[in-house]
Formats: sequence, structure tokens, C-alpha cells
Amino acid sequence: MPSQHLTPFFIRAAPLTFALLWSSGFIVAKYAAPDAEPFTFLAVRCGSTIVVLVLIIVASRAPWPASAREASHSIVAGMLLHGGYLGGVWWAVAQGLPAGIAGLITAGQPLLTAVLAAPLLGERLSRRQWAGIASGFVGIVLVLVPRLTAVDMTALGAVALPMIVNFGATISVTLGTFYQKRFVPRTDLRTGTCLQFVGALAIVTPLALLAETLRFDATATLLAALAWSVLVISLAAIALLLLMLRRGEVSRVAALIYLVPPLTALEAFMLFGESLSVVQIVGMAVTALGVWLATHRR
Repeated sequence: MPSQHLTPFFIRAAPLTFALLWSSGFIVAKYAAPDAEPFTFLAVRCGSTIVVLVLIIVASRAPWPASAREASHSIVAGMLLHGGYLGGVWWAVAQGLPAGIAGLITAGQPLLTAVLAAPLLGERLSRRQWAGIASGFVGIVLVLVPRLTAVDMTALGAVALPMIVNFGATISVTLGTFYQKRFVPRTDLRTGTCLQFVGALAIVTPLALLAETLRFDATATLLAALAWSVLVISLAAIALLLLMLRRGEVSRVAALIYLVPPLTALEAFMLFGESLSVVQIVGMAVTALGVWLATHRR
């Protein structure tokens, strides 16, 4: 969908819709984990997404990039945005990294993006935006308090490598966001996204072949998780992300990631009966305020 044809309602709804869809990825991971290994699931997800996108591209006659150079930019962006990020986070959690620690590390993306926005893209953040980013991070800490207090800090040495990998995944998605904004500004979203997942597939497939047994038990639950991952997250959520990057500053878009842990906590409360404390609810309010300060345009 060309950005100039977007309705005002769509533009206003896109940020919250993206955060809601993106947060569901952590719920999907919980459903998929018992029946498939992480890299294997991601490889099947990327391959399935490519197939669906090729069908859409053929049916809609979407234009492919005009040059190999333009196509390669989309592939590199996909390696960073999807392959490096999803592969790193899923592997780290599968290796025993506590969810609270993983969430805290991943939530550092908006802060890292804000720090790099000026030197990489020349984006200057106002005091209001910095206050929003700081408030958002404080809110995330409050939301994650129950999981963080349950972590045995003396045992974190045993998951030092997963922590490093998770931090690397956060760097990967941050750099991928900048790369997408800088080098893939006008590529058609359908063909560009397809090439992104080609890049992601090139990352996760060798890892699955080298590190896993390719276990993928096609249960109803796993297939439902796969369908949601492909249609809702890989297609709808990524389309919203790329559209927002085209229309706005990277730092404003990245701030929306702060909404993911609170939304995930709400989804886990509704779907799995996980507890939701007063501290977490306060954290959600602080996070929402921070995101509003960081993204609202006067």
C-alpha cells in the first residue's frame, strides 16, 4: 500500500496496532517451544513467509528492485531485522536465559536507537523525547519486576553466553532499523519484505542445520502458531513497521518497542492466567506515558 494513500485513521492506529501484533510474538514462542526447536521453527516461518509473499507479488504484479544493489540492501536489512534479532532472542531463551532478563535487554533497543540516531541519521531528539525514553525504560523495569525478582542472580554466570547473544540480537535489530531507513527508502514493500525474509532464511537455516536436529512436530498448536507468525507478525506487523519507518524518525518508531513487554504481560494474564501486580500496572502506565512523550508530535 503506497504511503501517500494511507488514511488519517490508519496512520493514527498504526503504532498501537504494530506494538500489539509484535508483542504477540512472545506468546507464539511459548506455544511453539514444546513442539519445535527455535532455529528450525524460524526457518520454516521464514520459508513460509517467502512463499506467501511470492504468491502476493505474482498476483499483484508488484515490481522487484531495479538493480541487484537495491535488492541486496533489502536482504541485508532482513538479516539484521529478522535473522539476527529473532534468531538471537529465541536461541538465548531456549538456552535458559530468564525471560525477565531477556525482556530487559531487548527493551534497551529504544535507548540504544536514541543514542545512535544523531551520529547515524542526523536525528536530534528533544528534551521531551529523552524524558519519554527514560520514563519508558523505568516503566519496563516495573513491568518486569516479578520476573526479575524471581531470577537467581548468582546463577546468571551459567547463562552469560545467552545474555551476550541476546544483547547482540538487540544491537542487530537496532542496526537493521537504521539500515532499512537509510538504504531501503523506496523499495516496494511486498518485494522488499520478501527479500528481507530471504536474508533472514540465510541466517537461521544454517544455524538449524548445524545446531539442531530439525525437530518440527506438526501439532495443531504448532501449525496455528506458525500461521499466526507468518500472516500476522511476519506480514502485517512488519508491513506496519516498514511503513512507519518510511514516514517517521527511527527514534520515534523504536520507542514503540517499549509497549511490547506491557502488552505481553497483559496477553499472558489473559491467556495463561499469569499474575498481574499493582507494580506492573503502574509500570504499564509509566511506559505508556514515556512512549507518548517520545512519539507525540506537537
